[in-house]
Amino acid sequence: MIDPITAVSLATGAYNAIKKGIAVGRELQDMTGQLSTWGKAFSDFGFAEEQVKNPPWYSFKGSDTSTAIEIFAQKKKMQEMRSEIKNFISWHYGPSAWKEVLHIEAQMRKQRKEEVYRKAELQRAVIEWTLGTLIVLSGVAGLALVLYFMGKQQGKW
Repeated sequence: MIDPITAVSLATGAYNAIKKGIAVGRELQDMTGQLSTWGKAFSDFGFAEEQVKNPPWYSFKGSDTSTAIEIFAQKKKMQEMRSEIKNFISWHYGPSAWKEVLHIEAQMRKQRKEEVYRKAELQRAVIEWTLGTLIVLSGVAGLALVLYFMGKQQGKW
């Protein structure tokens, strides 16, 4: 699973590089690497947030308010970075440049969903099905064992 805090730290690093690049007058096309990294981190944060909101059933961790508060704070930080990037890009390159960034971000989200998130979801499904199967088989074996000993005690076997 992708950690929300790791995603925020990646986004912060890319955000600082973008901000620095804009400050020194770099072209938007020259910063596609940083924009790509930031878009991936933003997308990863959204996916991680959904994973935290919907934990697997086999996770015995209860409702953790400190985690919820931290996710909320990190989400606000990500929204602030997004807003500042939008303002920087729109101010220095015009509103059409922000549309270009949104297009790049949409492509990154789609690519991440197809590659990384699908793997994570498949891995989670395999774990859930494996654990579920083991629990059911253990229950059936336990029931069979109880029935065997009950039958043996009654002299039926």
